[in-house]
Amino acid sequence: MTKRRTLLAGISALVLGSLAGLSSAAAAEPIKIGDVNSYTGLPAFTVPYRNGWQMALAEINAAGGVNGRPLEVVSYDDGGKPEEAVNRAQQLLSQDHAVLLMGTFFSNIGLAVSSFAAQNKVFFMAAEPLTDAVTWEKGNRYTFRLRPNTYMQAAMLAEAAAKLPAKRWATVAPNYEYGTSGVADFKKLLAAKRPDIEWVAEQWPALGKIDAGATVEALAAAKPEAIYNVLFGGDLSKFVREGNTRGLFQGRAVVSLLTGEPEYIDPLKDETPKGWIVTGYPWYDIKTAAHEKFLKAYMAKYNDHPRMGSVVGYNTMLAVAAAIRKAGATDTEKLIKAAEGLKLATPIGEITFRAIDHQSTMGTYVGKTDVKQGEGVMVDWHYADGADYLPSDAEVKKMRPAE
Repeated sequence: MTKRRTLLAGISALVLGSLAGLSSAAAAEPIKIGDVNSYTGLPAFTVPYRNGWQMALAEINAAGGVNGRPLEVVSYDDGGKPEEAVNRAQQLLSQDHAVLLMGTFFSNIGLAVSSFAAQNKVFFMAAEPLTDAVTWEKGNRYTFRLRPNTYMQAAMLAEAAAKLPAKRWATVAPNYEYGTSGVADFKKLLAAKRPDIEWVAEQWPALGKIDAGATVEALAAAKPEAIYNVLFGGDLSKFVREGNTRGLFQGRAVVSLLTGEPEYIDPLKDETPKGWIVTGYPWYDIKTAAHEKFLKAYMAKYNDHPRMGSVVGYNTMLAVAAAIRKAGATDTEKLIKAAEGLKLATPIGEITFRAIDHQSTMGTYVGKTDVKQGEGVMVDWHYADGADYLPSDAEVKKMRPAE
C-alpha cells in the first residue's frame, strides 16, 4: 500500500511537473511585432532607426520581456514603395503572425500602412512619417504616431522665423506628401504671426532628383529675403553645395526643417551653412541623465554616435512594449485603449500619446547651424516640447474624420 502511494505520488509529481513545464513554455512564447521600413530607400535614417529599436528590444528582453514573454521583431524592407509596404504588412499578419505593426519613414508609405491597419483592424505605431494626415485628416483609431509631425516642427520654426525682419519669403521642398504638408503648415503658421509676409517663389523638385543648379537659380531670381527649406538627404547636400557656390545664402535668412539632424548635417561637414534656423538633434551637447545613459549604451553597442533615427527607433520599441504591458494582452482593442493617454519616459524626456488624435507629444531640438572643427553642428539650441505646439482638441475634431 505504501509502495502504491509512493508510486502514485511520483506519477502525480511527474504530471504536474510536465504541466508546469508546458505552462512555462507557453508563457515564454514570443510576442511577435511586425516592422516595415525603407531600409534601402533612406538608410541614413532607417538604419540608425533599426539600431535604436534593436537596442531597446535587447534591453526589454534582458529585463524579462513584457508580461512574462519576450518580444520578437520580424522586420522587412519596403524598398521605398507604398505597395511593397502594404504587401509586407499583409505578410507580417498572415504568415508571420505579428500582433501589431510599427515603422515606416516616407509619409506616403506611412499613410498607406495606416490605411491598411484600419482596414485590417490591427494596431500600427507609425514611427517616422511626418505628414499631419497620419493622425489628423486621414487619422484612424488603429494608428498612433511617435515623431513630432510637420505641423509641430513648422510651428517651432515659425516661432523663430516670425522674429526675423524678412518679409519676402521663398520655399523649396520635395514634391510629395511630406514636402507639401511641411510648406503648407509653415506658411499658415508664419502668416498668422506675420501678416506682412509675402511669398515670392516656390520650388518643388522631385524627391531624389533635384536639379540643384536650376533650383538655386530660380530662387535667386525671385530675390527673397528669406528661404524656407524642406529638402533632406542627398537633395539637401546638392542644394547646399550649389547654394554656397552661387551665393544664394549670403545675406539671406534660411529656416530649414530637419537639417540639424545628424543624418543630414553630418554629410555637409565644412560646407554646412552657418546661421540657419533648424530642427535637429545635438546629441553631443545634451546633458540630461536619461540621454547620457542612452548615449553611453548606444556608443558602447555600435561604436558610433546616435542619430535622430536612433532615438526614434528606441522610443518606438519602448512605446510598443509599454502599450502591451499596460494592456496586459495583445488584443488590438486592448492595445488601443492602453495606448490612448500612454505616458512614456524616453532619453529626451517624457512623452504622452494623446487620446484625441493618437499623436505623441515627443518634441525636438531647435537651434542654429554652425561649423566646428570641420563638422556641421547645432548651436544655441533648446528642446521644444511637442505638447506646446499641438492644435487644440476643438481644432483636431474639425480635422479628424469621425469614426
